[in-house]
Amino acid sequence: MDDVVSLVDVRASYEGERHATLAGVTFSLSAREQLAITGPNGAGKTTVLEVVNGLLPVASGTVRALGQPVTPTSHHLRTQIAYVPQNLFFSSDTPFLVRDVVLAARFGSSRGWSLSMTEDRRHVDRALEAVGIAALERRPIGRLSGGQQRKALLARSLAQEARLLLLDEPTANLDPEAKREVADLVALVRCDLGAAAIVVSHESGPLLEASDRAVRIELGRIVDGFESVRIPAASH
Repeated sequence: MDDVVSLVDVRASYEGERHATLAGVTFSLSAREQLAITGPNGAGKTTVLEVVNGLLPVASGTVRALGQPVTPTSHHLRTQIAYVPQNLFFSSDTPFLVRDVVLAARFGSSRGWSLSMTEDRRHVDRALEAVGIAALERRPIGRLSGGQQRKALLARSLAQEARLLLLDEPTANLDPEAKREVADLVALVRCDLGAAAIVVSHESGPLLEASDRAVRIELGRIVDGFESVRIPAASH
């Protein structure tokens, strides 16, 4: 079976940057696997997610996801990838209802209007119920706590029926209880969808403990010895 994600000697940089943000990154991700990417701020962790999602073109090397080459024009491919950017929190005056935020994920996964709105609503209802925020569906998303907003974005991934999750610091700025809840929900969404996941985290905790492997990036490169580190089972 082909890898879900494959990067081979990938080099990439942002416009205006003199030095490469990624300087020869190689790794792969298997089906249903959760890979953690760790490392200091500015090391290139977020850049890896943007390259996998086709948001940043590569200068050299190859990137494949879900059996297809990734390019900035891979729009259909991105409908199968759920990307939660770093520090995506909605301000208190954001007017969109939780239900509408989750429903918007169906526009790509249902291929426009080829499925009925009844089918889309069914997926949204199920997703909201699964992450435990069905009672909040008519509340503006900006009025939710940080942990509740993360749950809404995971519900969006579930409604999207994504095959690959890209999660950038999904437990950042949350209290310990909310961190555990989000980590548990990532596992639930992955199991329900049969999806693989790449999670970026700069801190230890439940999300890292739930990962199958970890790679560490420093200065745009994977640190020697971290290419395939198995995460030991947490002791309780």
